[in-house]
Amino acid sequence: MLDLKCGAAIAAFGLLGANPALSQEGARPQQSQIVTSGLGEVRVAPDRATVSIGVQTRAATAAEDSAANGRKQRSVIAAIRAKGVAADEITTTGFNVQPELRYDKPGVPPVITGYVVSNIVNVELDRIDLTGAVIDTAIVAGANQIHSLTFGLTKAESSRRAALAIAVGLAKGDAEVVARAAGGTLGVLIELLATEFESPQFRSGGGMAMAAAPAEAAFVSPPPVEPGMQHVRATVTVRWQYVPGGR
Repeated sequence: MLDLKCGAAIAAFGLLGANPALSQEGARPQQSQIVTSGLGEVRVAPDRATVSIGVQTRAATAAEDSAANGRKQRSVIAAIRAKGVAADEITTTGFNVQPELRYDKPGVPPVITGYVVSNIVNVELDRIDLTGAVIDTAIVAGANQIHSLTFGLTKAESSRRAALAIAVGLAKGDAEVVARAAGGTLGVLIELLATEFESPQFRSGGGMAMAAAPAEAAFVSPPPVEPGMQHVRATVTVRWQYVPGGR
């Protein structure tokens, strides 16, 4: 779904006409020019989502904790796979083993009281409607951290080109207005620069932690997920010949 939105356009009218100092033999007068800029924007419904899901556990020893964490994360991954998510759409992005320390007295080395193990996977979804169900399933299976939820576009190229076309149209329209207001017409295109392209900015939720939920504590319904719209923007700067008094 595309929602084309016209952006701002800025016109800079530079009448660089003939200068007597440049009229000497061997010199060419500068050509009168009009420079305009246009910003085109396209709003697109995202078609994919990425959920960062973590399992964090604590135990007395690192080995015991790592084993327990592995069992839980394998259960989480299996539950996500059962929702129809392919194996190549699940990627481990973080694994951390860290001691928990207790400081009893100043100047005395801390005492290790246990270990914390964290295992994080990213789940890529090409069906946004599965996002809530995947989060629900992961929590019920033992996940106790949802680090982020982001939305994006599988293919942004067509949206980028649509934004560029809007930007060029705006720049040309403003240049024509400026030329007529100055008593002339717009001449040939001298230079066109695509000066900026803004990729969709994926929205990301902050990290969330929660206690692991037993299987019977599944949500009555999956959490609501609203992807909204992504904004694709492109900016161009265009230089035109200005023709005084018409052609």
